[in-house]
Amino acid sequence: MKICRSRLRTVLSIIFTAIVFFTFCSSDAPADKSVIDIGSRLELFMDNHLIDSMQNTRLKLHEPKQTGVAILFDKPWEGAFCGYATVLRDNDVYKIYYRGLPLAGADGSTNEVTCYAESRDGITWEKPNLGLFEVHGTTDNNVILSNEAPFSHNFAPFIDTKPGVPQSERYKALAGTSKSGLVAFISPDGVRWKKMREEPLITEGAFDSQNVVFWSETENCYICYFRTWTSGEFKGYRTISRATSKDFRTWTKPVQMDFGDTPIEHLYTNQTTPYFRAPHIYIAIPMRFMPGRKVLTDEQALELGVNPKYKSDCAEAVLMTSRGGSHYDRTFMEGFIRPGTDIGNWASRAGMTACGIVPTGPAEISLYKQAHYAQPSTHLLRFTLRTDGFVSVNASYSGGEMTTKSLKFKGNKLILNFSTSAAGGIKVEILDSSGKVIPGYSIDDCDEIIGDSIERTVTWNNNSDVSRLAGQPVRLRFTMKDADVFSMRFR
Repeated sequence: MKICRSRLRTVLSIIFTAIVFFTFCSSDAPADKSVIDIGSRLELFMDNHLIDSMQNTRLKLHEPKQTGVAILFDKPWEGAFCGYATVLRDNDVYKIYYRGLPLAGADGSTNEVTCYAESRDGITWEKPNLGLFEVHGTTDNNVILSNEAPFSHNFAPFIDTKPGVPQSERYKALAGTSKSGLVAFISPDGVRWKKMREEPLITEGAFDSQNVVFWSETENCYICYFRTWTSGEFKGYRTISRATSKDFRTWTKPVQMDFGDTPIEHLYTNQTTPYFRAPHIYIAIPMRFMPGRKVLTDEQALELGVNPKYKSDCAEAVLMTSRGGSHYDRTFMEGFIRPGTDIGNWASRAGMTACGIVPTGPAEISLYKQAHYAQPSTHLLRFTLRTDGFVSVNASYSGGEMTTKSLKFKGNKLILNFSTSAAGGIKVEILDSSGKVIPGYSIDDCDEIIGDSIERTVTWNNNSDVSRLAGQPVRLRFTMKDADVFSMRFR
C-alpha cells in the first residue's frame, strides 16, 4: 500500500508539473504589455508611441509644400461656398467630391449639389459632363447628387474595404444635418448613388460639418467621426465625436474624442482617415477655427469680394493622429498649413482641407486645401509632402540619439525612410530588452547611413540580416547627426 501511495504521489507531482509548464508556455498566456509587437508593418514617427527616450533629438513637424491650383470652383453650380471635399483613389483613378454652392444660406438648402472631378495622377483634374441631373438649365455638368436636400450639404463618401462587401455597396457615404440625422448612400461606382434606406443611421450629433466614415481593418469595424459641441446644442466649442458599427447599419452611441492635456479649440472639421501605407494610424488634418479673430481689414475684404459674413474670422489646418479608440494625439499644437501670404486665405473657413491623402509619385503624397472661401476666386490647392513625411525624429548638426521602447518584429531586415545632409548621418544599434547591445549589431558594427531615401536597408558590417532576432523583445538606438528619420519597418 505504501508503494502504491508513493507512486501515486510521484504521478500526481509529474502531472502537476506538466500542467504548470504547459500553462506557462501556452500561446494563450498573457503577452508582455510592455513590449510593442509591430510585426512587419510600417511605423511612422508621428507621435511618441514607439519612443522611449531622446537626447538632443526632437519630433519635428514638416510643412506641406503648395504646388498650385488643383481645381477652380468656377461652374455656375459651384461657386464661392464650395466645401467639404473628399479625395479618394480607386486603383488608377483619383476622385474628388465636394459641395457646390454659389450662394450662402442655411445648412442643407436646395441650392446645394454634390460635384465630382477625377484625375489619372492626382495632379491634373477634369470635371466630366455626367448628364445625371439638370442643374442651372443644363445636364452637361459634373453633379452626382441634386434635389436631395439636405444631403448635398456635407456628402462624405468612402470606398468600403470590408471583406465581402457586395459590389453594389462598394462605395458608401453619410450625409445630413441635426434635423435629418446622418443618412447612408450607396453606389457601385462612386458616380451613381442611391439611399441605402430612408431612416438615418446616426441621430445623436450636430453634424454641422463634414462627417467622415471608413472601415478600419485594425479595429475591425466602421468608424464615423462627426461634429458635436462640447456643451451640446451648438454651445461651447466645435469638437469631434465618434461612433462605431460592425455592419454599417447599427451604430454605437457617440463618444466625444479626448485630446489629452491640450487647450480646447474649435475644430471645425476632423478629416480623419487611415494612412494608406500604415492603416493602423489614422491621420487627421482638421481646420482650426478662430471665431472673431479678424485679420482682413474691411477694405481688403471688399477688394477680395469676401461675403460680409465671412470676413471677421480666420482658420488654418492642424495635424492630429489616432491609433484607435476615443483619443487623438496632439503632439503638435502649431499650424500644419498656415494661411500664408495670400490674404484671401485669411478669410473665414479658408483653412479647410479635403478628407484624404493620396500618393502622387514614387516619393510624394498629396493633400488638398480650399483657398479663398466665400470669395469669387475660390479654388482647391494641392500640397505635397515626401512619402511618410508628416513628422520626423530630427537631430541637428551637433548630433543626438533616440531609443525606442521594447518591441517585437517579423522579418529579416530593417528599412528606414530618412534624410541627412552631406555632413550628417545615421547609425542604428540593436539592444536586448534590458538595454544591452546585441553582439554584431552595435553602433560600431553599423554601416553609416547617408543620403535621402524613402526605403534604405540598414546593414551591420555589410550584412542586413536580423532574422535571428525576430520575435524577441529588442530596442533600437538611433544615433543621428543633421538627419531626419520619418518611418521604419522590418520586412
